[in-house]
Amino acid sequence: MSDEENKPARKPLGLKRAVDAGEVKQTFSHGRTNKVAVEVKRRRKLVKPGEEPAAPPPPPPPPPVVEEKPAPAPKKKPAAPAETPQERVARLQREVEDERLRLAEEARKRDDQAAKKAAEDEKKRAEENRAQEKRAEVEAEQRKVEEAQAASKAEAEPEPAAPKEAKEAGTPTPSPRKFTPVARPEPKKPEKKKKEEKPGRGGAPAGERPDKRRSGKLTVSRALNEDEGRRARSLAALKRAREKERRSQGGPSKPREKQVRDVVVPEAITVQELANRMAEKGADLVKALFNMGMMVTVNQTIDADTAELLVEEFGHNIKRVSESDVDISTEEDVDPEETLESRPPVVTIMGHVDHGKTSLLDALRGTDVTKGEAGGITQHIGAYQITTKGSGKDKGHKITFLDTPGHEAFTEMRARGANVTDIVVLVVAADDGIMPQTIEAINHTKAAGVPMIVAINKCDKPEAAPDNIRNRLLEHEVIVEKMSGDVQDVEVSATKGTGLDDLIEKILLQAELLELKARPDRDAEATVVEAQLDKGRGPVATVLITRGTLKRGDTFVVGTESGRVRALIDDKGKQVKEAGPSTPVEVLGLGGVPGAGDQLTVVENEQRAREVAQYRQEKATEQRTALAPTSFDTMFTNLQSNVIEWPVVVKADVQGSVEAIVNALHNLSNDEIKVRVLHAGVGAITETDVTLAAASKAPIIGFNVRPNAKARQLVDKEKVRMMYYDVIYHLTEEIAKEMAGELGPERIEHVVGRAEVKQVFPAGKKDKAAGLLVLDGVIRKGLHARLTREDVIVSATTIASLRRFKDDVDEVRAGLECGVVLEDTNDIKAGDNLEVFEVEERERTL
Repeated sequence: MSDEENKPARKPLGLKRAVDAGEVKQTFSHGRTNKVAVEVKRRRKLVKPGEEPAAPPPPPPPPPVVEEKPAPAPKKKPAAPAETPQERVARLQREVEDERLRLAEEARKRDDQAAKKAAEDEKKRAEENRAQEKRAEVEAEQRKVEEAQAASKAEAEPEPAAPKEAKEAGTPTPSPRKFTPVARPEPKKPEKKKKEEKPGRGGAPAGERPDKRRSGKLTVSRALNEDEGRRARSLAALKRAREKERRSQGGPSKPREKQVRDVVVPEAITVQELANRMAEKGADLVKALFNMGMMVTVNQTIDADTAELLVEEFGHNIKRVSESDVDISTEEDVDPEETLESRPPVVTIMGHVDHGKTSLLDALRGTDVTKGEAGGITQHIGAYQITTKGSGKDKGHKITFLDTPGHEAFTEMRARGANVTDIVVLVVAADDGIMPQTIEAINHTKAAGVPMIVAINKCDKPEAAPDNIRNRLLEHEVIVEKMSGDVQDVEVSATKGTGLDDLIEKILLQAELLELKARPDRDAEATVVEAQLDKGRGPVATVLITRGTLKRGDTFVVGTESGRVRALIDDKGKQVKEAGPSTPVEVLGLGGVPGAGDQLTVVENEQRAREVAQYRQEKATEQRTALAPTSFDTMFTNLQSNVIEWPVVVKADVQGSVEAIVNALHNLSNDEIKVRVLHAGVGAITETDVTLAAASKAPIIGFNVRPNAKARQLVDKEKVRMMYYDVIYHLTEEIAKEMAGELGPERIEHVVGRAEVKQVFPAGKKDKAAGLLVLDGVIRKGLHARLTREDVIVSATTIASLRRFKDDVDEVRAGLECGVVLEDTNDIKAGDNLEVFEVEERERTL
């Protein structure tokens, strides 16, 4: 029967048959069946690159003709004309199953025949090998016998024959060499195979095993999971094989040239980090250090000098840097003269409290062309800008004003305002005169080296005396123009609005003399005037641009914080895209609340900003946690000190207020009690603040801030004391009273009298009575007394009993004798002195 008749009835069409397909029928209980498609894949053989695939092994010789005839293929039964689709499918499945069984039986018979033939061939080869070995052994024995016979013949030949021939020839003949028999090397025998190759399953040799998928009984599970249990080659194994092949093709690998690197070495670095930067092994560095006599591990830190020795030993180039190189240089680079442009002047209003600064600032705001828009803004931003509305050359000029508080606690804020300003306007009330904060403002102005303009306010009052103010200023070396000096002065009235135009004119004149210029087309630099934590906007900083232009989206570093400008808001509450020199703006997008007075610097990217901020935070932490040098004396002194600590938590609305409150609290401390500020921050009072205060039993001071909802619940639960203030001198007065109450009333001793012990008498079973002569003052019953012996206090007690001639008396005056019994002491000797005093308690003040 032909091969075409043995094939299934219908096969899928295709260009190339890569797999052999078939179907398996599954039979389940309750008459359920299922068909599974089975594909038999051919094994793919991998060859080395450049090698041609090996030719397929020749097919085994056809088996000998077998008498039996192949079973005839069952003829397909013609489909019955009335056959249903289900019956037809069942019939086709039976035919396919019969065909598959028949093909499997034929394959099994062929495999058996091939296995028999392979076994016979192997047996024949083994017999041939044995016969060949026997022939080789016989030949070797024959050669040995022949060699032995030849050697014995050569030794038995007579020697005199040679001399006779020599004589006949008449020439000398050398003596013959003796022959030394040498064993002839045996021919190399064919190596015996250690393990005979057994025919594989199905008659194939062991080296060429047939596909396991063709062996055994085909089941549904094997058909579905044909590759199960077969371990695939890992990716690492493939890489190793390719690397091995590459080495075999390329010959012996040449030593790789060492790459010289530029190694950046800081002041201190770990061995492992240095090894990473040098691209060397950490073990090699440890070995080199051991040779130097340093027993270290890869995780230990070495100094820059040791690291330099290692880098040079390994042949790299060293580049030493210090940690401070990470920080931005504070030295100011000078911009070229041709890039500078004129900028508005920055004016700071300074003076004593209640001298009319706020009224003057409100009046100056009214000079702005946009009236009414800036009302109240300065209370939050602390800096604002106006545009003059004069005529001629004074029209349209911009002036930036900074507002500073006048209370004595805000010294740092006034100093900060004087340092970032160009001109200082000193406001002095004509009816009040020169006050302490006025003198302090003059000193700040002189220290900053900026020009001053004196504005004498409240000149509209009948008791005003401007000339007296000018004379008083001479005491502090401030000579105004009216007194033939160089300091401009102007008389103004904030309530009446008089003199404001003259003040603006003098400010513009002074600014013109100063020739204020800055470069706008560069990265911005600014100074933080004020900073706060807003509930909806997060950390907000009010900055004054010193040079450059700050734009939205710039990355910057300010103090120990970094950030990116999300929004810029001017003094009128409007968002702007950029801010030039001498412009005050609020900056949103900081990572935290910076300190007032910090410098804001724009950097190239966020990575640089974070690096600088992290370095500054580490330095600030080191400075904060650094311990002062101590000794045993100071340690014992601290242990024996009786100084009372008054802990407190401070929260305020802005950074400047926090600084002022903390300084004021520290100024209240003395030798007996000192304030310990546990935490000082900006923003609302949170649960963390309440938890800290509860753990330390400290009150919380809230300056213009209140706790949030969760913090209020925690306050009620922990019973933490809250102290709210909105005026700083109210805060300092209350805290001073609290600290004085913590110390208790002040005790003052008044010595009443002194007496000398003349004789000691027994009084009762245990007590002793002292006979005294009153030397000075009065001895009273119930007063405090000190018994001294050679000016050393023996005991401090009270007078329990006082008698004179067996009579109890209340007091005994000087020059008289008496007898006393002291309470809680009997250590009395003749010659001791008794000092009697009374204690007065007064209310303590700090």
